[in-house]
Amino acid sequence: MDTFPDLGSLTDQELKDLIGQLTEEETDISYKRRILHGKIDILRAELVNRLRKKHEGGEDVITGADVQRLTDILAGRAGSGDAE
Repeated sequence: MDTFPDLGSLTDQELKDLIGQLTEEETDISYKRRILHGKIDILRAELVNRLRKKHEGGEDVITGADVQRLTDILAGRAGSGDAE
């Protein structure tokens, strides 16, 4: 992370330029954030559709292994190698 400049040493123009630069950076980050949220929404919708199809096909949507893994996570027993 960049250090914050000594504001008292900046000219008015340097302050305006810095404000413009940071505003542009914030706009870029905000755009990327919206794109990521859109991708996450699409992935979640796909997962829901797959789970719905499994359920409609008579398959187990949540297995005993899933419940045990969640229990282990909540109890703090999940190892670092458990992440998928």
